[in-house]
Amino acid sequence: MATKVKLLQKKISGNRQSLYLDFYPAIPHPKTGKPTRREFLKLDLFDKPKTDADKLHNKENLQFAQQIQQKRENELNKPEIYTGYEKQQLKIQEQGEASFIDYFRGLVEKRKDSNHDNWVAAFHYLETYTKGNLKFEDLNEKFFNDFKDYLLSVQSKRSKKTTLSHNSAVSYFNKVKAALKQAFKDGYLQIDLNSRIQPIKEAETQRNFLTIEELNSLVKTDCNDPLLKQAALFSALTGLRFSDIEKLVWGELEYIEGQGYFIKFTQQKTSGVEMQPISEQAFSLLGERMEPTGKVFEGLKYSAYANRHLFQWIGAAGITKQITFHCFRHTFATLQLSKGTDIYTVSKMLGHRDLKTTQRYAKIIDKTKRDAADKIQLDF
Repeated sequence: MATKVKLLQKKISGNRQSLYLDFYPAIPHPKTGKPTRREFLKLDLFDKPKTDADKLHNKENLQFAQQIQQKRENELNKPEIYTGYEKQQLKIQEQGEASFIDYFRGLVEKRKDSNHDNWVAAFHYLETYTKGNLKFEDLNEKFFNDFKDYLLSVQSKRSKKTTLSHNSAVSYFNKVKAALKQAFKDGYLQIDLNSRIQPIKEAETQRNFLTIEELNSLVKTDCNDPLLKQAALFSALTGLRFSDIEKLVWGELEYIEGQGYFIKFTQQKTSGVEMQPISEQAFSLLGERMEPTGKVFEGLKYSAYANRHLFQWIGAAGITKQITFHCFRHTFATLQLSKGTDIYTVSKMLGHRDLKTTQRYAKIIDKTKRDAADKIQLDF
């Protein structure tokens, strides 16, 4: 005979009702072993809830009591399967125990596009901050606000003398937010935590770029590191980042009759091949074609030593602007826009996912036009 379990109420002081379970037939008491018909749940309800808080109290306590009632029925009657609710709760519990660090690592390993290095860096900072131990159940707004503070003050992994740059912190935190968004879609999180967490605000930065005259001056100026000069000018002609140039192999370069030279990129999501055109002049910088798996810029490395050669080369060309390697990518964007290339095409060539990122260069062009307009002054 199945045991019936009813959820009942008993009036207690303070205009409240105590919730308890009634068993029929009686069951052995878990401590004394004697037959008992009741189990008080230490939960109560207000007789006449007046405030929203009282109503919420009643609702939550009643739902919790009903869950206990269902669980007791299953325990006593030994069902072969769990109820749908219990299955769901077990799944939530298992996912909560799962490692967010391992989940994030899996997302990083799937990244094959130009953002791969950024995802790797974001993962390393998160892993260092958590010492590799972070469960899904431990994720909350406070944790990520604290992690934001960490990114904004942590020592850079590239240099022990400086902290992580503000915009790098912005980028890495955005990768973590993207992982949270995906985890919610995959069912690891019961709430959209990403939407509750504010990103790090980007700092207004000076995006220095070179004019066509300055670029031509650099072409005519010797550099102590010829490979670095070659890569920098290639960036100015293609818009490629240092990381993309450094790992470029000959097999990714292709010539199509009647169309010109292209760099082949494999799309991560579709595995399809995207062809980015480059100019014949850009290709001419690369020298003799080697084996398909060989690096085009073999030996190119990011280092303080290489930066010193870069600064010396810039100075020797008579350029006084603060120019880093990334400024050659800025130069490509600003020169394209100034020559009339539409912003959508420039955005695609730079590999931007959001047109807003490219619009920053349009602002630079507007300022340049304003500066040019102000150069003509009459003596009124």
